[in-house]
Amino acid sequence: MYWVGFPLAVALAVPLLPAGARGLRDAGLVRENYRGALLAFPLGAVLATAALVALAPLAFLNDRADLDLLDPELRRWLPYLVGIVFLGFLDDALGQGAATRLAPRGWRGHWRALREGRLSTGAIKAIGALALAAYVVSGRGLEDWRYIADVALLILATNLFNLLDLRPGRAEKALALLGLGLCLGARTLAPIELLGIFAGPILVGAWLTLREQAMLGDTGSNLIGAVAGVWLLTILGGDARLVALAIVLAITIYGELRSISATIDSVPPLRWLDSLGRA
Repeated sequence: MYWVGFPLAVALAVPLLPAGARGLRDAGLVRENYRGALLAFPLGAVLATAALVALAPLAFLNDRADLDLLDPELRRWLPYLVGIVFLGFLDDALGQGAATRLAPRGWRGHWRALREGRLSTGAIKAIGALALAAYVVSGRGLEDWRYIADVALLILATNLFNLLDLRPGRAEKALALLGLGLCLGARTLAPIELLGIFAGPILVGAWLTLREQAMLGDTGSNLIGAVAGVWLLTILGGDARLVALAIVLAITIYGELRSISATIDSVPPLRWLDSLGRA
């Protein structure tokens, strides 16, 4: 019954996310989007909160009523997901506000800042993500080089969705396509059973981001990337994970050097999918 977490999280997210977005706006927590509109920000903090609200009754019933409502593997990956949310929120709160528009962006920007003796919040996030990934991937009986490859895949997948989150709903659509592909390809519901409490709020949150009522922020895009990374590590076999690492690395390098948005706009099927559901 591990799948129960997904519908429960969806049901809780439907009222929680709009209320959370209103709370962000009322508190003055807004950010200008690519079209100049001021949106509630960061929605990612509300997504994580909704997931934890769903986790509370599931954990209680799982233990006290001896019900199988939570995948045991969630214990391994939860520290990474929660830690990534914290690091993303730190970057949203301190790293890229209106007064810091010249803050370093991307891997090259953060590396340049380090060489100049400045430790940006993005660099702190990268170091923290590396530590968390090294911790949660450990203890799986992997050879040294496969351990390093899995750590790299988890970190790069987390960062990739930050690169994708330049238009409303794009990161959520990419996660939905990845989850669908993994479920159909492996003929399993394991992705939903493992991280349904996070996937549910993310999908509901797309209703707000597509209508430009809220922005994910690094808090949300990194959470989505963390979910994607965990899915890749837990569903794919060893060789398939190496292929996924090569693909994610290639897209990351491309995104650092070129515009992903411009590329999507130049390919009609991708442009249609990217704009689908957008206000």
